[in-house]
Amino acid sequence: MGLPRFTRPKGGDDVSSPNLYVANCGPAVGLSFDTIMSVFDTYGKVKGVYAADESGTRVIVSYHEESSAQAALKELDGHPCSDLGGRSLHIRYSAQSIGKVNLNDTVPVSTSASDLNIPGVYLVHEFVTAKEEEELLAAVDSQPWQHLAKRRVQHYGYEFRYDIRNVNTKQYLGDLPSFVSPVLDRIKMFQKFDSSTDACLDQLTVNEYPPGVGLSPHIDTHSAFEGSIFSLSLAGPCIMEFRQYSKGVWLSRHTSNCDVEEQICENSSNFLRRAIYLPPRSMLLLSGEGRYAWHHYIPHHKVDKVKDSEIRRGSRRVSLTLRKVRKYACQCEFPQYCDSRN
Repeated sequence: MGLPRFTRPKGGDDVSSPNLYVANCGPAVGLSFDTIMSVFDTYGKVKGVYAADESGTRVIVSYHEESSAQAALKELDGHPCSDLGGRSLHIRYSAQSIGKVNLNDTVPVSTSASDLNIPGVYLVHEFVTAKEEEELLAAVDSQPWQHLAKRRVQHYGYEFRYDIRNVNTKQYLGDLPSFVSPVLDRIKMFQKFDSSTDACLDQLTVNEYPPGVGLSPHIDTHSAFEGSIFSLSLAGPCIMEFRQYSKGVWLSRHTSNCDVEEQICENSSNFLRRAIYLPPRSMLLLSGEGRYAWHHYIPHHKVDKVKDSEIRRGSRRVSLTLRKVRKYACQCEFPQYCDSRN
């Protein structure tokens, strides 16, 4: 039996419940679940504290009694809390979801970008050799990790802030590490697929996914990054699913990915859904329509079904995502999906 799922109350944020969605609070900002529980226990018996999404900066606090949640929201919402490092919390009610929206999980999984047929998405198998993969993993593991709720990350060039889903261009972390230089040199080959591909990349995020952990549906923030996003898969395989909705969906600062996933499934009767298999050592490029107008995500599976085969994910999957930080307003051709224009 998995962890409970939560979403916005059907009647709106003013409908009270025993569950609270708390932003600016979690492991990524140095607050353990035990610490959070001890603070919220002041207002009544806490049933549990859960990660609201993968950011590590948003949690669900679930009480046994609705009155306890009401008291905590009244006292803590928008006010600095000395017991939580002086952080100002952003709190609203949350409702436990009876069950996740049931999408058709038999979507065919492509093994090539040509079969996937999404403009701007390209996949190169065996982009690095097995020896290069081993060297990259060793280099990554020699560096310190930042712990999120369900996975570990490293940032180079600029830090991606999960709490605001953007980067601070004034906080430059330095040049990209030398271990990624051979990858950057080889990326230039993608210009034969898309002449507009930008190979002058200045931001790297390394993600480590344990078994069964994926990534919630999202479009990389338009205002944060330019039009070419590269992702190198190492150590383990996965499938990546793409969804295009008839209405654009973008995330405000304090919206949880769980909320967005459920809302867009419930409110969008017309959407496209495709999936592709990403084997170890493959490089994926998202550009154009595939980058700007399709949500991508990694299902939280331990076993993926690819054609007639069941492929078990490894003990870990590591991805190296390379991007160029945007220094000016996004002027893409997909304003309905663009945070700069919403």
